[in-house]
Amino acid sequence: MELKLNRPLAFFDLETTGLSVSADRIVEISILKANADGSTKILTKRINPGIPIPAEVTAIHGISDEDVKGEPTFAELGNELNQFLANCDLAGYNAIKFDIPFLVEEFYRADINFELKGRRFVDAQNIFHKMEQRTLIAAYKFYCNKELVNAHSAEADTIATYEILKAQLDRYENAEFKDRSGKVSTPVINDIQALHEFSYQTKNVDLAGHIIYNDKNIEVFNFGKHKGKPVESLFKKEPSYYDWMMKSEFPITTKKVITAIKLRGFNQGQGSINFN
Repeated sequence: MELKLNRPLAFFDLETTGLSVSADRIVEISILKANADGSTKILTKRINPGIPIPAEVTAIHGISDEDVKGEPTFAELGNELNQFLANCDLAGYNAIKFDIPFLVEEFYRADINFELKGRRFVDAQNIFHKMEQRTLIAAYKFYCNKELVNAHSAEADTIATYEILKAQLDRYENAEFKDRSGKVSTPVINDIQALHEFSYQTKNVDLAGHIIYNDKNIEVFNFGKHKGKPVESLFKKEPSYYDWMMKSEFPITTKKVITAIKLRGFNQGQGSINFN
């Protein structure tokens, strides 16, 4: 089933130096942009991360320091990537938890304004795990009846994800899904907004999920000794915890979120003070 799009949907995959959004860097990115007219365009770039690629990571994706030493940095490529992704919704495999936060962090680090507002996120892995619970290689075999050659190559994984999502639309057309509350729906339909809502299963405040909304829609910590506690009230009681987070290796997006919460609480306490 071909995708029904009212604007481009950009499938992308990253190969990185590791799994830390704040400490690691991108070494390869591949983007498949699916347009509303049915056409597609692929952009694949190797990137010099500026830090060593660990041997155990090279063993997974096959990209070494030697492979990227002459490649441009993300800061040098950032504007081209930003333009290629302009006005695109985003899609990928495990993209919501990993690729999107990682990419946004690189844009922030390069001081490039990558606009997230209004974009919809579709994650084929979340759809897959909810409906079948398998890996990318198994997903490609299961949905497309093909063997995934060159797995862990950004371009091969990106193309496979594009094909998987189209096959998911065929397989789950009119299929019912029951959530934990017992509510039954038919969520996998050829509509990007619906796929976004089904894919985006978290209640993250920041992209990395360190801060989430609780059942009362209040921002709470999602890690450590204060997990579940409201962020704003804890910062008032323990200002040093905010200072610790700002000095630690949390993603820039997380630091922006906690700073906004802290300033909001301060403004409410001061009444007339305005930081704008």
